[in-house]
Amino acid sequence: MTASSVIRPGWSPATIALMVLGFIVFWPLGLAMLAYILWGDRFQAMARDAKAQWNASPMKGTFNSMNTTTGFGRTGNVAFDDYREREIKRIEEERAKLDAMRAEFDSYLRELRRAKDQEEFDRFMASRATQTQVDVHKS
Repeated sequence: MTASSVIRPGWSPATIALMVLGFIVFWPLGLAMLAYILWGDRFQAMARDAKAQWNASPMKGTFNSMNTTTGFGRTGNVAFDDYREREIKRIEEERAKLDAMRAEFDSYLRELRRAKDQEEFDRFMASRATQTQVDVHKS
């Protein structure tokens, strides 16, 4: 913890007040504050120990060796892996087609809105011109 922290782990008036307030507002907040008071200075050490254990774990290599594009590694069955790769490629191509169609549709909708806005603007200008002519004739 840095010395500039306003709320440090330990029994201080501020931490006690926050704990009581946490229990009043929502009891898990008070419980969390109590845990912070009791074990807050150990959190960084616990996180460091957990990271060291993970780095030493044999599971880390398993997760790191997974294929990041599909989220899964090879299964060992060549036929299935080839099939899966073909299907993933086909699905990605379909996705690209759908994205292109959506872009075209968005463009179409933008053009429709522009045409509608232009029509409304032209109608407004025509009614304004008519109103201006009526006002000039009344004067």
